[in-house]
Amino acid sequence: MLTLDSRNVGRQRIHRRIRCRVVGRPQMPRLNVFRSLGHIYAQIVDDARGHTLASASSLDKEVRKTLKSGGNVAAAKTVGQILATRAKAAGVSRVVFDRGGYAYHGRVKALAEAAREGGLQF
Repeated sequence: MLTLDSRNVGRQRIHRRIRCRVVGRPQMPRLNVFRSLGHIYAQIVDDARGHTLASASSLDKEVRKTLKSGGNVAAAKTVGQILATRAKAAGVSRVVFDRGGYAYHGRVKALAEAAREGGLQF
């Protein structure tokens, strides 16, 4: 039987493997996703400088006002939309997507599609 710890260790192994190929550059930063049971977090990172250009999470006041829970697909969509608007304000239009070792399904997919609808290209 898999425990949460062993599942997270496997996800981290996959994430390390993905990060060998997915690198954020100044002209195309990396959109990083992290999800926990209760919340979802996303940030746009320039790996060359080590700076976060924009971020959004289900803990933000804008999101918490509109949603009951931060750990569902509706919250992920809202976070994706807010992240896209913040990225546009920071001058970012193209990103590479780093799914963080999670399957491209459910909350991760909802966040990515909402960011695309908000104008980010990846």
